Amino acid sequence: ECDMRALHRLQADERMFLARVQDVIFCSPFSDNLPALLAAVGPQVRVDARAPQLASVVPAVDAWIEGLARRGIAGVDAVEPGDRGMLVYAYVFQVYQRTMDRFDAMIQDQIAHGVAPVRVPFAEDVLGQLAARGLTDEEALMYFAFFYQLRRGFFFIYYGLIGSSRSMRALRQNLWNNVFTFNTQNYERWYWSHMEDFSTLLLGETGTGKGSAAAAIGRSGFIPFDPRTRRFAHSFSETFVAINLSQYPETLIESELFGHRKGSFTGAVDNHKGLLESCRPNGTLFLDEIGDVGIPTQIKLLNVLQERTFAPLGGHDTLRFHGRVVAATNHSIDDLRSRGSFREDFYYRLCSDVITLPTLRERVAEAPAELEQLVTPLVARLTGGARPELTATVLAALARDLPPGYAWPGNVRELEQAVRRVLVKGHYNGHLTMQSQGAQARLQQGIDEGRLNAADLVAGYCALLYERYRSYQEVARRTGLDRRTAKKHVLAAALRRL
Repeated sequence: ECDMRALHRLQADERMFLARVQDVIFCSPFSDNLPALLAAVGPQVRVDARAPQLASVVPAVDAWIEGLARRGIAGVDAVEPGDRGMLVYAYVFQVYQRTMDRFDAMIQDQIAHGVAPVRVPFAEDVLGQLAARGLTDEEALMYFAFFYQLRRGFFFIYYGLIGSSRSMRALRQNLWNNVFTFNTQNYERWYWSHMEDFSTLLLGETGTGKGSAAAAIGRSGFIPFDPRTRRFAHSFSETFVAINLSQYPETLIESELFGHRKGSFTGAVDNHKGLLESCRPNGTLFLDEIGDVGIPTQIKLLNVLQERTFAPLGGHDTLRFHGRVVAATNHSIDDLRSRGSFREDFYYRLCSDVITLPTLRERVAEAPAELEQLVTPLVARLTGGARPELTATVLAALARDLPPGYAWPGNVRELEQAVRRVLVKGHYNGHLTMQSQGAQARLQQGIDEGRLNAADLVAGYCALLYERYRSYQEVARRTGLDRRTAKKHVLAAALRRL
């Protein structure tokens, strides 16, 4: 039997240090607070322009753990129960830092292999390191799965959403919180197996990257590890299932989502598995263009979110939906709700988290260098590798052909086509339509000519904001007006052509 008197008690300075390590462990890698937390653990902190380097505190953690070993504390079973949890996190952090590169290589390997989960050759080594520190087999397996999830979360959020502007940094932070919640320790204790109850609504103009944001969420979910097969239970490529609802007529959407049984309608010659059934446990179903579906489909999806069950068309069997839902729309959700085309109860089942993606014009206004950050990988993808001279050609053409402050109405999707156009034709003139540029041009012209009264100025400014953000609520927020007044000014500007 264990002699409790032989167990060590951590000293006050050791507890303080380990508490600082714990703060680092549970801080988002995209948080503005992370550099200060790192500095509190170790004085030599390396911070690049995009993400602080956790590796910079590893020597300090290693030194403390070696000091504990000299005191006879070589594992969590050597300390009193009250100190165990804090020491677990220190050992977990140490093993995680030693393992990150192998997980990163494995993610790339899994991308190359597609659906079939790849074997994890280093699993026995990492699980052995955790066991050597006194963690139970159950704890070791759980933390091993968390290691994989943390690396996937960082990989898909960091590399999938390019940009150094303030709004993009905020977006990455919001996506991280969507996956791991704002309190990662609570996620690790209680939430990881219940994330299907937290739906997400992504808002933003067409082409802002809502699909990329949804994929980052869907590919970063928790996936358990199977020690018998030395593989994770699923590939992250199959835990994310997506459908663009605007591509289907209303009569086919239900079949795509719920599936159907043979003979359930004319043309149903075989059983068809819907996306709700295809979505795996811990998976994510992405419903793109949710604002385009009719009320009957909304009601059926609402029932799925409430009851977690559904039945295929023409079937009598009740199936369970195991995944979480991420939905997106480029419409103003406030306008849809006010018109009655988007049910209030459905909205409130989707909006556990609402994330608005920034427009390209906002991003470039905040950080002009963001355009180059986006063009560089686009050129590389289109031409098979890094081509600095072609990137320079594209940027020069955009600077020459587009007016200052070009609004980029198609956002990142338009930029992709602009890059293609320049590579093919050598120029890109943009979409200088009345809608994409008119409000700002007309407002500036009126100011220059001195012909606008106070009402015209307010209406013209509201129209400019509405063209940019496509939301009366956002116009109201930025002007300090109530939503109805903001809408009235926007409509007045349209009538007066301000």
